[in-house]
This record gives sequence, C-alpha cells and structure tokens, in this order.
Amino acid sequence: MASQEIETLAAALARLPGLGPRSARRAVLWLVKRRESALPALLEALATVGEALVECETCGNVDTTNPCGICADPRRDPKALCVVEDVADLWALDRAKLFTGKYHVLGGKLSALDGVRPEDLNIAQLLARVEAGGVDEIVLAMNATLEGQTTAHYLAERLEEFPVRITQLAHGLPVGGELDYLDEGTLAQALRARRPMG
Repeated sequence: MASQEIETLAAALARLPGLGPRSARRAVLWLVKRRESALPALLEALATVGEALVECETCGNVDTTNPCGICADPRRDPKALCVVEDVADLWALDRAKLFTGKYHVLGGKLSALDGVRPEDLNIAQLLARVEAGGVDEIVLAMNATLEGQTTAHYLAERLEEFPVRITQLAHGLPVGGELDYLDEGTLAQALRARRPMG
C-alpha cells in the first residue's frame, strides 16, 4: 500500500480525461522512478503554464498570450471563421492544419436538459465579430450530436441577417469505415449528404 501522499497524487491524476485509476497509478510509479529528472521538469512546466494561462478575449482559445497565437497570426485568413463548441475541438481542428482561417469558441452547446441557454454561450461575441465585418464564411464545426446540431441550427438562424456564407462540417462515413460496423444515425447522415461522383 502506497503512502497517503502518493495515493492523493494518483487520485488527482485519475481525474484527468483519459486516465483511470490504474493508468494514474502507472503514471505515478513512472514519476517516482524518475523523480530526479522527470518530476522537476513536470512541476516547472505545470507552474509556468498555471501562471501564464489566459483565455483569448477575441476567440475564447486558451493560450499564454492574449490575443492567442492563432488570432495574432497574420498568415491566418480573417475572412473565414470556424465556430467550435470547446477549446479541445479548436485544438483538434488546428492540429490537422486544414483550416487556415480563425476560430470562435462557444464554450459549450445548447442543452435544455443541462440548462444551457444561448446567453450561457459566447454567441453575443460571435455576432459582434461578424457584425464588425470582414468575415465572408462561417464554418459551423459542431459535434454530430443532437445538442451540437441544435446549436448549429440556432446559430445559422441568428447569422441569417449577415451577408456571410454559412457552411457546416460534413458528417457521415469515416475513412476506412465498413458499413456493417456503423450505426444507423451515421449511415442516415451519409446517405443524406451524398454527392455526385466525378
């Protein structure tokens, strides 16, 4: 049995997404074995990020500068704006390096069950950015859930008054996916979004 301090560390790590109690214990053992080299570097990195972390006032991204590196990048296309639910979605899309525009983080999605209303999200800030001008296209990159699609439809209605093109991420068959392993919702969306070949 480990000491209370080690158990407390394992419990704290187990609360991180993707880590359960067993994975957290393995991480703690790895850190304990390398406490001379890995532990000080990890503690320093955590302290540095903890002190410097800020939310970008323009888009809602989390970075160590305000505005964030994406908003401040002059190579980004200011005419294209991709709207995402959370910072994790922004990071996933940006990691793919396929979208060269800027982003806007809503901070969640509409959900009647969870009591999340439009005023609880960064929708007013999005409308202000579009109203300021310079945006030609808005990509609604919501998750393919009922709440995500409800949020996308709500945003599309609110953005109708502006002279912008509103697009949405395609949903359907994943690359390498086999039809007999897919759920009916994915198959239905793939059929609805079918397009001509050639």
